[in-house]
Amino acid sequence: MERFIAMLIDAIPAVVKAIVFLIIGLFIIRTVLRIVKNRFEKRNVDMSLRGFLLSIIKFVLYALLILSVAGNLGFQTTAILGALSGLVLAVGLALQGSLANFAGGVLILLFRPFEVGDYIENPSNTEGTVDKIDLLYTTLTTAQGIKVFSPNGTLANSVIRNYSKITNRRFEYIVGIGYDDNIKTAQNIILDVLKNDPRVVQDPAPDVFVNELAASSVNLTIRAWASKDDYWAARNSLQQEIKIALDKAGINIPFPQQEMRIISDKPENK
Repeated sequence: MERFIAMLIDAIPAVVKAIVFLIIGLFIIRTVLRIVKNRFEKRNVDMSLRGFLLSIIKFVLYALLILSVAGNLGFQTTAILGALSGLVLAVGLALQGSLANFAGGVLILLFRPFEVGDYIENPSNTEGTVDKIDLLYTTLTTAQGIKVFSPNGTLANSVIRNYSKITNRRFEYIVGIGYDDNIKTAQNIILDVLKNDPRVVQDPAPDVFVNELAASSVNLTIRAWASKDDYWAARNSLQQEIKIALDKAGINIPFPQQEMRIISDKPENK
C-alpha cells in the first residue's frame, strides 16, 4: 500500500501536467476551428466543402492532442502509433463500406455533382434538398420535411438528377377530348392559356399535339417549360386553368366508356 501511494504521489505532477495540457489543447483546438470557420466564411468557401474540411481538421487535431497527453503521462507514443496502425488496418477491413462512403464523399467534393442547397434525386428514390455533406453521409431534407441520411458511396456510384443546376424544367399533361370535338380548336384554347401565363417560358414554345387515338377519347399531349423557381406553381395551377378554358368553350373531356350491342337469336316480329 505504501508503495502504491508512493507511485501515486510520484505520478501527480505528470497527471497535473497532462490535465493542464489537455485543457490548453482543447482551448487551442476550439480557437483554431473558429478561426478556420471564419476564414471559410470570409472567402466564401462552398458550404459542402466547409463541413467536410472542418470534420477532417477536427479529427486530426483531436488525434494529435490525445497523443500529446499520452506522451505527457509517460506512454510511448511510438508504441501507441504502432498499435493504432494495426487497429486502423483491422477496422478498415471490418468497415469497408464506411471507407467506400468516405471515398465517395471525397469524390463528391472533388467533382461536385451537387452542392449544399441543391435539390437532387437518385435511382433509389431518395430525393430532397442537400443540407450537409459529411465524411460518410449526405443529409437531405425531402419535400415532406423528412431528414434522409444517404451514404456517400451510394451517391457517388449512382446516377444523380440535380434539379438545381438547370434553368428551366418541362412539365407535361395528357388531356383527352371527345371524337366529336374539333382538335384545332382545343389546341388553340390550350396554347392561349399557356401563352398568357407569365410563368410559362415561350422559348422553347409550348406544344400541343395528338398523342393517341384512344378507345373513348383523342388524347392531346401538352408540353411547356417554366423556370425552376416557378415550376411547381405553374405545373399545379395550369392544369386547372386548361380544364376551365375547355369547359367554357364546350370541349368535352370524356370519361372511359364502351358501346354494347345486344344481338338476339329470336326473329323479329313483323
